[in-house]
Amino acid sequence: MTVVDASERAPDMDNCQWLRQTGAMVTTTLPLTDSPAGRAVACCAPLVREPLSVAGAAQLAGVLKALADPARLRLLSMIAAHEGGEACVCDLTEPLGLSQPTVSHHLKVLLDAGLVTRDKRGVWAYFQLVPQALVGLGELLTASAGLPTRGGATPS
Repeated sequence: MTVVDASERAPDMDNCQWLRQTGAMVTTTLPLTDSPAGRAVACCAPLVREPLSVAGAAQLAGVLKALADPARLRLLSMIAAHEGGEACVCDLTEPLGLSQPTVSHHLKVLLDAGLVTRDKRGVWAYFQLVPQALVGLGELLTASAGLPTRGGATPS
């Protein structure tokens, strides 16, 4: 089967019609900004070049607020370090020293901020980091490198 990008598909045909007529499967590349963390980074990429908009500041503040809790930072670290890069809630409660409902609450805050994904398997939920969200935040926060200091000199 041939795979084509959605931009190559005839504009008056939907994906099913295209597949039936040509035998080619249509793929659509989704932006990595389809999460609160991704939108915050996308809206704020030129942080050091121009002031944040009100909406951009609110999105970024929401993501940073999710990270501004020691338990959530530990959860991110524990998930990243866990075998396979994913962890079940049941594996996180004891090492964190918090109750399961509290851990679930913190994971939901991280999920809503776009920093983790959740995969339900039966009664358990498994969480993985969203690497691009963390990379984007890191780039945003280190974007000030090379800016002039108070005396006007550029740091080296």
